[in-house]
Amino acid sequence: MIDITYSAYTAFYLYLVMLLVQWAVATFSKAKQPNAIPGKIDENLSHDSFVFRAHRTFQNTLENSALFVGTVLFAFLLNVQSPVFAICVWVYLAARVVHMVLYYVISTEKNPSPRTYFFLIGLLANVVMLVMLGLRLI
Repeated sequence: MIDITYSAYTAFYLYLVMLLVQWAVATFSKAKQPNAIPGKIDENLSHDSFVFRAHRTFQNTLENSALFVGTVLFAFLLNVQSPVFAICVWVYLAARVVHMVLYYVISTEKNPSPRTYFFLIGLLANVVMLVMLGLRLI
């Protein structure tokens, strides 16, 4: 049988690897552009540009990382060993990976875009984990 805590650790590790991959894709796709300036993205870019989409994918993940990382690390600190919690970590990871892939391949200004649904799945998984932590503290 799979150790639930180890499973959550593995998903968390893969999340960090995904974050590194997103950083690399955003950084190197931008650096290949003519007249690229470090730390600055062309304000005229939009969803039709892969550089823009790669940058926004990474930024969106960063914007959502504080809640996820904080929740997971707090759970590890409290030694949460719940199968439901581990499943939520995996669901969050899977949702963020699909969100990333959709952001890379779909050029749309439409809202909601297909990636929005996976953003919401990840958010819901994070909320469930946070509620679980709250209940653990009661």
